[in-house]
Amino acid sequence: MGDSLTKDLINYLSKFVLEERLELLEEKINLRSRHLTLVLEDVFQSRNISATIRSADCFGIQDVHIIENKNNYIADKSVSLGASKWISVKQYNSEENNTEKCIKKLKEEGYQIIATTPQNSDIILDEIDIENNKIAILLGTEISGLSEKALSLADKKMKINMYGFTESLNISVSAAICTQYLSNKMREMKIDWEIKEEEKDEIMLNWIRNSIKSAKKIEDDFMIRRNEK
Repeated sequence: MGDSLTKDLINYLSKFVLEERLELLEEKINLRSRHLTLVLEDVFQSRNISATIRSADCFGIQDVHIIENKNNYIADKSVSLGASKWISVKQYNSEENNTEKCIKKLKEEGYQIIATTPQNSDIILDEIDIENNKIAILLGTEISGLSEKALSLADKKMKINMYGFTESLNISVSAAICTQYLSNKMREMKIDWEIKEEEKDEIMLNWIRNSIKSAKKIEDDFMIRRNEK
């Protein structure tokens, strides 16, 4: 969608949103980041994906990438509690190897891929260099973890330090711990972690759409009148 049209839609649809809501959206867009992102590979329980999306929203992370090789993602609204309205969910399910496609795309966008695994790890969570790198945290399915393909394509393998008998955490808990720690660490640093200005409008437009009950009808009417001019 062109920048001019996006801005026109934002201006028009904003008339149907309470001023307090618009102020809240403006506040939150300035706290959003794409410097850190989450990638979920073949997670079996959709409630774990929804819980991860909820954590991403809570800690100001805009994008969650979902790889669907064997397991399909079905949103669990009772867990996400509406968080999916504010998160850009990107699904990879059309290729023979969606894992490779997703990781390749993220690397092209400048992300360092950090695979979470309790075995044969290179670093622990607090050793991730988020100051000098955009970071994509890669998490695998509940039982077997990440695939060999994902592990081989990752730049580093990371584990969360644990001190009990259990060697692994629930995937959504791992995602929440990583996101909370890295988001806070990122915001304390003098780095450019904010959403780029040219990307804010597209996100804001979607947020405004999700704030209006009859957004599609209102937008369709606007487009008809705009095209008639």
